[in-house]
Amino acid sequence: MCSPTIALTVASVASAGLQYKQGKAQQKAQYAQQVRQNELARKNAVARYASAQLKIRQELKKSAQSDLAGTLKARKARATYIAGAGDAGGLAISGSTNALLANYYRTEGKFRNAIRNNMDINISQFERNLEAIQFGQESQSTYLTPPNSKLLFATQALNVANTYYSLKFQQQQAGLMTGAEKTDQTDSVGNVTQSTYYDI
Repeated sequence: MCSPTIALTVASVASAGLQYKQGKAQQKAQYAQQVRQNELARKNAVARYASAQLKIRQELKKSAQSDLAGTLKARKARATYIAGAGDAGGLAISGSTNALLANYYRTEGKFRNAIRNNMDINISQFERNLEAIQFGQESQSTYLTPPNSKLLFATQALNVANTYYSLKFQQQQAGLMTGAEKTDQTDSVGNVTQSTYYDI
C-alpha cells in the first residue's frame, strides 16, 4: 500500500504532464496566430503601398498632360498673335506688341508653375501616406513570442515540487510521520533493544 503523499505526488506529476502538453499546444497556437497577424498586416501594407503608388503615378501623368496641353495652347496663341501682328502691314513688333507677347509667356509660366506646385503638394501628401501605411503596419503587427518548452517544463516541475513539499509540510504540521521516519524509528528502537540484550 502506498502512502497518501506518494499518491498525491503521482497525481500531481500526471496533472503537471497534462498541463505541460496543453500549455505547449497553447503556446504553439498563439505563436501561429501572431505569425498570421503579422503576415496579414504585411499584405495589407503592400496593397496600400501599391494603391498609393498607382494614385501618384496617375496624378503625375495627369499633371504632365495638363502641362503639355497648356504649353501647346500657349504656343498656338502666341503663333496666332505673331502671325496677326506680322500681317498688319509688315510692321515690326512694337513695344506694346512685345508687352502683349510677354503677357502670353507670363500666363503660360503661371499655369505651369501652378501645375508644378500642385504636383509638389501631391507628392508631399504621397510621402505622408507612405509613412501612415508603415505606421499602420507596425500597429497591426504583434510581437512574436515563440513557444518556450523549457520554461514551461521548469514551471510544471516547480509546481510538482511545490505540491510535494506542501504535502510534507502539512504532514509535519499534523504530527504524522513519513514512512522513512517510521522505519528510522523502528530501526533505532531495534538497536536499543539489541544493545540492551547484549549489555545484560
